[in-house]
Amino acid sequence: MNFCSHCGHTVRFAIPDGDDRPRFFCDECGTIHYQNPRIVAGTLPVSGSKVLLCRRAISPRKGYWTLPAGYMENAETTVEAAARETREEACAEVEIHDLYTLINLPHIDQVYMIFLADLAGGFAAGPESLEVALFEEHEIPWDELAFPTIERTLRHFYDDRRDAAFPLHVSDITAEDRERYFGSA
Repeated sequence: MNFCSHCGHTVRFAIPDGDDRPRFFCDECGTIHYQNPRIVAGTLPVSGSKVLLCRRAISPRKGYWTLPAGYMENAETTVEAAARETREEACAEVEIHDLYTLINLPHIDQVYMIFLADLAGGFAAGPESLEVALFEEHEIPWDELAFPTIERTLRHFYDDRRDAAFPLHVSDITAEDRERYFGSA
């Protein structure tokens, strides 16, 4: 950030008085420009013994499989964001249940919130998906999943399904975890 979005003057990156971490702030008007993590909200849509996955039509990870999820918009709840992303990416309506995975990715300033959901009808590829399909556990394209958050969520689901209990899973994915997943490329 170079300029204040409030007054247009140059900003600097330093620790403001009374704060404990560096932030962009404007000496001219006093505005502190807080930068907060982005929330990614989505669903794990289930139909019988199958889960719905979308093959990404956009970068990053174009061509890889994911759950329907994306950035939360202002003025919507996390449940509304999850339902909207499911409609946008899979043209699907879902009955959303409990929050299922909450995964922190502090190295890229994201928080994933994936809700368990029942698929309530048909589905089709939306503009951000190349294709959408239902998968049994043994059909999941594990080597073609887009993100470690998706793999972690699916592994929790199949483990929990064996026990017929679906508790909230809270975890972190670190830069090192991400490097192991994607390699050094």
